[in-house]
Amino acid sequence: MDTLTFWNGAWQEGSPAVLGPRDHAFWLGSIIFDGGRAFGGGGPDLDLHAARAIRSARALGLNPKQTAEEIFALMLEGIRRFPADAELYVRPMFWATRGGHGPISTDGDSCEFLLCIYVSPMPKGQGLTLGLCRTIRRPTPESAPTDAKASCLYPNSARGVAEILARGFNNGVVLDALGNVAETCSSNIFLGINGVVVTPIPNGTFLAGITRNRTIQLLRANGVTVEERTVKVDELDKADEMFTTGNAGKVQFVTRYESRDLQPGPLGRTARDLYNAYAQSQRVN
Repeated sequence: MDTLTFWNGAWQEGSPAVLGPRDHAFWLGSIIFDGGRAFGGGGPDLDLHAARAIRSARALGLNPKQTAEEIFALMLEGIRRFPADAELYVRPMFWATRGGHGPISTDGDSCEFLLCIYVSPMPKGQGLTLGLCRTIRRPTPESAPTDAKASCLYPNSARGVAEILARGFNNGVVLDALGNVAETCSSNIFLGINGVVVTPIPNGTFLAGITRNRTIQLLRANGVTVEERTVKVDELDKADEMFTTGNAGKVQFVTRYESRDLQPGPLGRTARDLYNAYAQSQRVN
């Protein structure tokens, strides 16, 4: 067993069919997801991921029937059906099945829910190589639902990934509409500059991730200065070190940016060690 899905009130193995061709989400994109992790017996901030899933659904005009507490309890129940040492991705989702009164509007009361938990090994040891995305930028809040973890945002990131992979990198740095650094295609970015951790300040164009926010809290609580501010592109060429945070790999070192080779630095190592210790303290098994 590598996948469990809670759907229609019961756990099912595998990936059940849940959408039809006339469902609103299938053809008009009214769907959100969130992602948590369970690894090493810990499940960091799963309650926050459950709560954000509900906020994202409401941002798309959906009316979830589940509470964050109910989703969190289901997460724990599902995780405990796997071996204690399994490395898991924990993904709640909401979507609409019907349109509203307008031609493409959403009927928020047609909101459906599932929770999918599946084996997804954590990255082991390898660093990330980053290039600068030239073909895409992050949208503004007026042009896309940037306050939600909405599935409709990800095709744009996938375009950026396609560009970056073709250039030989793992991931890409994406700019906002003003040309400042926003994030990577799939994670938040941090720079180490003269002993200070610097990360783009949330400006409505990207999600300030749960792992990002937890890492900032842990660093500050341990005496590390963290600046949330506008980050210019040329600072990427001057940073002493870089690392990223996100659900897929949690804290990951950047070992190359464009033509620059980088080494895991003391700030990134501190961030990783603090986060991993925190994750293991959040026991789910």
